[in-house]
Amino acid sequence: MHNERAIGNGFFQVVKSVAFALAFSLLSAIIFASVLRFSNISDKVIYPVNQTLKVLSVFLGAVFFVQGEKRFVKGVAIGALFTALSYLTFSAIGGDFSLSWWIIVELFLSAFAGVVGGIFRRD
Repeated sequence: MHNERAIGNGFFQVVKSVAFALAFSLLSAIIFASVLRFSNISDKVIYPVNQTLKVLSVFLGAVFFVQGEKRFVKGVAIGALFTALSYLTFSAIGGDFSLSWWIIVELFLSAFAGVVGGIFRRD
């Protein structure tokens, strides 16, 4: 019974982390888009800033919500799930669902950020 609760608890930690990361990423993207609209910042900074915001979102989600054992595994799960859901979310907003090799880069960056965030947190 204790093991079942631990598994369920880990699952909900991942879900809460991903939900936080998606909300933070979306809010950050909206704020960044507003800044771009009213400033002279070059369009060349859009992709690096967006990637940085996504990685930061996953890292913070893991730091805030991952606890207990297997934080490494939970961090990878957060990064992978976040990448899949953020791809779908931002593709739906942009109206373009084309895949590129950058999604693999995003997957690795997000998984790494999730692992570092999960390990960073001390219980």
